[in-house]
Amino acid sequence: MRSSVRGHVLALALLLPTALALVPGRFWVRRGAPARGNVGALRSAVEEDAVVAPSFDKYRSVTIKNFEEFLTRLIDDESSSDTQKKDLAARLDDIRLASMIFPFKSSSYSMEELVDWKAEDLDSDPIYRLLFPTLDMLEEDHRQQLVAARDTQDPFELEKAVHEIRTALNPHPAGQISLNKPDEDDLTGIQHKYAETCLLFPAAGQTCHAYCTYCFRWAQFIQDDDLKFAQKDAGSFHRYLERHEEISDVLVTGGDPMIMRANVLAVYLGAFKDPNFLPHIRNIRIGTRTLTFWPQRFTTDSDAAAVLQLLHDIIEKGGRSLDIMAHLGHDVELSTSKFEAAVKALQGTGAVIRSQSPIMRGINADPDVWARKWRREVQLGIVPYYMFIARDTGAQKYFGVTLAEAHSIYSNAIRQVSGLARTARGPSMSCTPGKVEVTGIEVVQGQKVFVLRFLQCRDAAWIGRVFFAKFDAKAIWFDELEPMDGGSLLPWDEEGMIRAGTPEEVLSTLAPPKITPIIQIPSPDALPVAGGLPSEKYTYNNKTDIP
Repeated sequence: MRSSVRGHVLALALLLPTALALVPGRFWVRRGAPARGNVGALRSAVEEDAVVAPSFDKYRSVTIKNFEEFLTRLIDDESSSDTQKKDLAARLDDIRLASMIFPFKSSSYSMEELVDWKAEDLDSDPIYRLLFPTLDMLEEDHRQQLVAARDTQDPFELEKAVHEIRTALNPHPAGQISLNKPDEDDLTGIQHKYAETCLLFPAAGQTCHAYCTYCFRWAQFIQDDDLKFAQKDAGSFHRYLERHEEISDVLVTGGDPMIMRANVLAVYLGAFKDPNFLPHIRNIRIGTRTLTFWPQRFTTDSDAAAVLQLLHDIIEKGGRSLDIMAHLGHDVELSTSKFEAAVKALQGTGAVIRSQSPIMRGINADPDVWARKWRREVQLGIVPYYMFIARDTGAQKYFGVTLAEAHSIYSNAIRQVSGLARTARGPSMSCTPGKVEVTGIEVVQGQKVFVLRFLQCRDAAWIGRVFFAKFDAKAIWFDELEPMDGGSLLPWDEEGMIRAGTPEEVLSTLAPPKITPIIQIPSPDALPVAGGLPSEKYTYNNKTDIP
């Protein structure tokens, strides 16, 4: 089921001169990595065995409406066994019903080149688990509620059940609406949680080439305007940045901004090609899953050259850094030639690609997967950046691993790689108070504890501060943690907000350590009157006594 034009070499050779003339800027991707920022290397003429020729294949979405057609082709494939055919047919109803809660969309590329449809156990295939929702992602009461509503054949009852279940799944965790959104009517697609970083949700970028089953921003895709972040007006966004000179970083996110056409992306980012425009904005980040779901976006799409040119100009003319925050969760995603070509195309603009992903049970909850992924990323010039923990939304209980498991996976993965891959931070919880890293599991004052650290925080005074929480082998999220015994406090209150006072004041609540006697001496009352002991301080029963 692989689509390719590599067999049409002769016809392609005849078409190349015309294709070159039609592509603006003539961006081409060399197999050898060009020097960063060397646009000329991307615009070179065709050289034998030096250019990845365009495939002319167009993006095709696979939705619940046409998935049955795709599945039928797989079932009718002569190479499929009878067992595999029965298994695929049985999955269709499960996927159709689950997709009423969890948005489903895939791309032709990920379906044809990443999923192993011949696997003996399709549920063990990481990309299948990444793409296809199942009723098992719901807790039992929600499964029963959904099935019962479907069986009534009453569309209003079904709609009501879907709404109630989605509401119960916490569609906007960590105060994204109540705490992060500026209180201005024209800023409908902005979040400003940390002082130096502003998130932009461009309206046209609030979909993706494919949806992850565990996506924590699934509420962006369910056609509910009350839950959706979407910034239509670029001008009001720019004016907000102008009023907040503490902001140095803009993170364009979604959805996936790279699904937008180049000219639409330029509406929001084009002004940053001018170094005098908002000079306090030094760093532009673009969060994207496109390298996994449609890498052709950067090589053979009709406006791929224009996208690359925009990124190049922001860097070279605007004097900004530009980072592609690539969501890469498994080494399978890095395995195709199309992925590698897209990486080289982006790097040729001068952009830095950084990788991040959550740990998800059934997909990548394995230290060997992470080690392979990080090693391959470093080889390709991608910087490992973050390992996240599943957020408290959607199917967290289905995909999530415990904090103890996450720390073990990270530790066992990081030991397998060289220092170049140890740039990856984590495992980290992006939660209400900030980004909390599970730094270790140790024994402190006789108690087994999680050693935690703020990598980011609503209160910058806490960034980098280490603190402790009682070890809990079942905990999967920050709000399940408890303070150490002895009267200590966690940095956050019951609402997840940072407590009043300085970190020193909050952490001083930690019970003082029990002091072990340094030397054994008798009680001062029992000391001999004559001779006695020299007038020095001694530790006795955790008190300092001067005889």
